[in-house]
Amino acid sequence: MATTPTHHRSAGTMAAATGLTLFAAVMLFISGVLAIFRGIMAVARDNVFVTTPNYVFKFDLSGWGIIHLVLGALAVVVSIGLFTGTAWARVLGVAIAALLIISNFLSIPYSPVWSLTLIALFGFTIWALCVAPRDTADTSTR
Repeated sequence: MATTPTHHRSAGTMAAATGLTLFAAVMLFISGVLAIFRGIMAVARDNVFVTTPNYVFKFDLSGWGIIHLVLGALAVVVSIGLFTGTAWARVLGVAIAALLIISNFLSIPYSPVWSLTLIALFGFTIWALCVAPRDTADTSTR
């Protein structure tokens, strides 16, 4: 007879894991909305961006805006998946947050303080999604 192992976690551990996933969902949603706004500002060529004449990763400001707009929209969709507790959202949440960290790193010369702020927010999001146990999404079926 083959038995499947069952994992029994304390109520406190499950509450902390659920709280971390909720924290990640909220942070990803807020950061995604901020990335969307940043993308709109870049596409509209707002004056809040610094011009950098000799930057290695030089894109047109509209190009950066579209990148941030698309990644921000994906972040909002994935955060909705995290709110519903789907397993795919955790994996995609880490992936989208990592891509947003890279895009914000590459756009530091255009908006240095804001880029570093969003990098920190996405770093916390990745941490929260990686720390919580994988089976927290399955607690509602038990």
